[in-house]
Amino acid sequence: MHLRPPPLAPSRDAPSIRVLWLVALLPVLALIWHGPIVQWADYHAFADRRSWLGIPHAADVLSNLPFLFVGGWAFGRLRKASGRDPAWLAWRVFAVALMCTALGSAFYHWAPDSTALVGDRLPIAWACAALVSALLSERVDARWGEPRALLGGFAFATLSVAWWWAGDGAGRGDLRPYLYLQVLPTLLIPAVLLLRLAPSPAARCTASAGWWAVLLFYAAAKALEVADHAVLAWLGVVSGHTLKHLLAAAGAAWLLAAAVKARAAQER
Repeated sequence: MHLRPPPLAPSRDAPSIRVLWLVALLPVLALIWHGPIVQWADYHAFADRRSWLGIPHAADVLSNLPFLFVGGWAFGRLRKASGRDPAWLAWRVFAVALMCTALGSAFYHWAPDSTALVGDRLPIAWACAALVSALLSERVDARWGEPRALLGGFAFATLSVAWWWAGDGAGRGDLRPYLYLQVLPTLLIPAVLLLRLAPSPAARCTASAGWWAVLLFYAAAKALEVADHAVLAWLGVVSGHTLKHLLAAAGAAWLLAAAVKARAAQER
């Protein structure tokens, strides 16, 4: 099976494409220079451990439901295939990955440990890969939305989690490939938007505001994740990690609504 990704773009925007390659490769070099990144020892010690209706860590478990609703809504709205829309498949895969994230994260937070964390990280990695494919197929080259490109991204995403898991039992789990996959969209999105590349032929481009919004939501969500215990101590009713789930789901909803709107506008 041929899994090699397509070229990043045709030659029409060659200087800008070289910039995108540089943006994608610089973090690889930085991670290689840094060396292995292992998971810190108290990773599973989340702030809010309260139970509700027999559900342990109820807030962190139940705050994953928005991912399920958002993914299901988007999958339904994007159900009509269109051969003229190169990003259609990538957006549907992203929606499915969100639904899987809801299930995997809820399962993990029910009883947090490294084994359950595999089920949490896998769909997040899939979602990141699908998001990159959607972005590039809309704004750079339609071939990034083809099944072979998505399958290649899916394979890398799965291997990134497997690479960490393979060494985690001995305390040597290396998170670098997984972290790279999470960082890549946050670098490529602003780069693609600021370079103002001409859209792929026949692409139904999601509005730039949707892409910027998801970056802001993601940054706020990561900040709340880091401040998990501090936020609970300050607010008293909700932890940073719970709010992280809600903000990440809101960002995905905003972006998917923009993607759906772009396609609905061109169907008229």
